[in-house]
Amino acid sequence: MIALKDVLVKPIQTEKSVAAEAKGKYSFLVHPEATKPLVKKALKEFYGITAENVNISTLPEKTRLIGRGRILKRRRDLKKAVVTLGGKKKLDFNAFK
Repeated sequence: MIALKDVLVKPIQTEKSVAAEAKGKYSFLVHPEATKPLVKKALKEFYGITAENVNISTLPEKTRLIGRGRILKRRRDLKKAVVTLGGKKKLDFNAFK
């Protein structure tokens, strides 16, 4: 079982995710074993906000060649959660309890 403090790794701040915040959708990197109910509990615990909907997707491992093809770098699998808040609720990433 994952500790509740380890579920939300960090918020994702890209152009696409910042544009989605206007619609009430916020993106987080989450623990690889996190589930939708755990993400909802973590949001309630640390931000004091209940999520209306949680969508989770796994981003596959990425392999790249660096230099003249001599070094093989790998990025591990990542898990991303997109949280939808109902109504006019806003989420402040700095308001972490």
